[in-house]
Amino acid sequence: MTRWRRQQLVLGLIGGVLALYLFTPLAVLIGSTGTGFFSGLAHPLVWPAMKLSLSTTLTSLLVVVVLGTPLAWVVARSSSRGARVLESLLQLPVVVPPAVAGVALLLTFGRRSLLSAAFSPDGWSPSFTSLAVVMAEAFVSAPFFLQAAISAFRRIDANLVTVARTLGASPLRVFFSIGLPLAAPGLVAGGATSWARALGEFGATLMFAGNLEGRTQTLPLAIYTALETDLKVAQSISVVLIIAALALLVLVRLVTRERTP
Repeated sequence: MTRWRRQQLVLGLIGGVLALYLFTPLAVLIGSTGTGFFSGLAHPLVWPAMKLSLSTTLTSLLVVVVLGTPLAWVVARSSSRGARVLESLLQLPVVVPPAVAGVALLLTFGRRSLLSAAFSPDGWSPSFTSLAVVMAEAFVSAPFFLQAAISAFRRIDANLVTVARTLGASPLRVFFSIGLPLAAPGLVAGGATSWARALGEFGATLMFAGNLEGRTQTLPLAIYTALETDLKVAQSISVVLIIAALALLVLVRLVTRERTP
């Protein structure tokens, strides 16, 4: 064995320790579920949470994509310092703890907040409703889509935009005719990543929407509840989320494989 191969082997063994640490718990979780997987999914706690998770995450994804795509385009096409500062601030929810995000949403949109008092004199607020779940999921997942979308738009050849503007194309036509088609793979990948983050959201949802079965209890919150009474149910839900995450990773790989060096 050459010196090069020995050193490569050493580096591989060192890195393999972390890889083993990351894979082993997931493998144990899946392997220990066994035949109890389907019986766990039959628990009354599961399907309302699954239905709510699907509806709220798809709604939050729609909101993020519709509002976030134009924002990403503007940030990507701008070279000003303000746009760079804005781009950094848009990533803030990624590093802010989810519990902090939940408290911030509660103080902003809760029943005792200034916004609630201004828009609803009778004291209504979206907190502890299904709308609060959507808002929490959108808050924590939007940065993942925005970063992917900004990167996708920046990869577009600037000369194409310049030529289109020279030929008289309006900013909206450039956006819809050039920006969206060319950035589509990156947008799809960003949407998948954003949806995965929304599907796994826990902390902000718990703080802002609560854990009300059938109303605000998503799959991660159902896992939290099931751990107190039936571990098998928690395992079954966890496996479902792992399968969903794996499917999304495969999707991201498929839509971006042409850009992989």
